[in-house]
Amino acid sequence: MLSRNELSFSNYTNALTAGLTLEDVQERAPAVFAPTAHERMSSRYTFIPTERVLNGLMIAGFVPVAAQQARTRGTSVMHARHVLRLRRRFETVSLKDSIPEVVFLNSHDGTSAYQLRLGIFRVVCTNGLVVSRGAFPACYVSHRGDVVDDVVAGALQVAEQFGGLAQQVERMEQRRLFKDEQLGLAEQALSLRFSEALEGRPEAPRLLACHRVQDAGDDLWRVLNRIQENLLGGGLLRRSITGRLTRTRRITSIRDNLALNGRLWDLATQALDA
Repeated sequence: MLSRNELSFSNYTNALTAGLTLEDVQERAPAVFAPTAHERMSSRYTFIPTERVLNGLMIAGFVPVAAQQARTRGTSVMHARHVLRLRRRFETVSLKDSIPEVVFLNSHDGTSAYQLRLGIFRVVCTNGLVVSRGAFPACYVSHRGDVVDDVVAGALQVAEQFGGLAQQVERMEQRRLFKDEQLGLAEQALSLRFSEALEGRPEAPRLLACHRVQDAGDDLWRVLNRIQENLLGGGLLRRSITGRLTRTRRITSIRDNLALNGRLWDLATQALDA
């Protein structure tokens, strides 16, 4: 296992985190260390604990910086869907305020294959965005055979897209949005989470609210980050059907978080090319 003083990151990362130890990961996502697959899985399912795959990824130069697992109701805590965010120990792709990441998803109850997607972490607001699978391909590995090498290869393949991701972010930073374009993007984003017919839906301008000086601006990149933070972070004022003022809840579901992030990225790329 890599110790904290062996890790090397960009200046942004050093200012924010030194990475997670395996003990940290276990505390946040115990399913990573599941000893067996869920009892309902058939003999065709090859069980390999995520811990073993994670060790392979760390040997290949990746470091876990975030870990989360789904809340469980009908399944065991040790078999729940879980997600890890990984960074390369020595990152060569430089961005103004962000760090590219590999988002690694798995479960041991048959609800998810090994998934590897492109992510990006914006240091200023600690936003963890997930890039859409339409913009940059994801990698999927089924639970068949000894998958460690395949997952590591998939992570390396996803990381090869960091340069293309940086170019797209730079284009977003250069794309200025008029006020009506910002409101239009916010309206589209609201529709991703709230039904058009829902009474008391939050107002679009609330998604554009700026919470820090660094987020102020009319470029697509900062507008996207403000919308993402407000839409997923909750706290938006709205009126219930009975007329009572309430606030929207934070998105905590791994599935919903990934889905909304991906669809927001698609909206941003459409605005980029408009």
